[in-house]
Amino acid sequence: MRSTDRQARCVSCWGRWSIMIMAAASSSVEQASAAETAPPVAAAFDLSNPPVIDGFTPLSRPREEAFKDKFIRKTKENPFVPIGCLGTAGALIYGLRAFKQGKTRQSQLLMRTRIFAQGFTVVAIIVGVAATALKPRQ
Repeated sequence: MRSTDRQARCVSCWGRWSIMIMAAASSSVEQASAAETAPPVAAAFDLSNPPVIDGFTPLSRPREEAFKDKFIRKTKENPFVPIGCLGTAGALIYGLRAFKQGKTRQSQLLMRTRIFAQGFTVVAIIVGVAATALKPRQ
């Protein structure tokens, strides 16, 4: 390729770039002038003072529930889930202790017990979810 061909291409390429830059600059100036003439945007919605709607009375927000209160409430709703979790953890701890002591037969038995306890916990969760879904709304 000859140098004059390369120069001609560079000039035409720079010509295109300069046209694109000028077009972008003019559109940004138009956007800025449109923003100056646009009406002011309304203030953000204030949650402490909600709008009044005819025929609608909002309920007060329930208080935040502490972890202990929620745990007790959920345990009363479905007591089998924590029982299954404690059984799983107990079988795992005793199984690992038996494995460490070299009692392979007892360790195998406790690992099978852990699997049973995990299955019990999963079934308890599913039954609890189904019971909650079928319970009539208050």
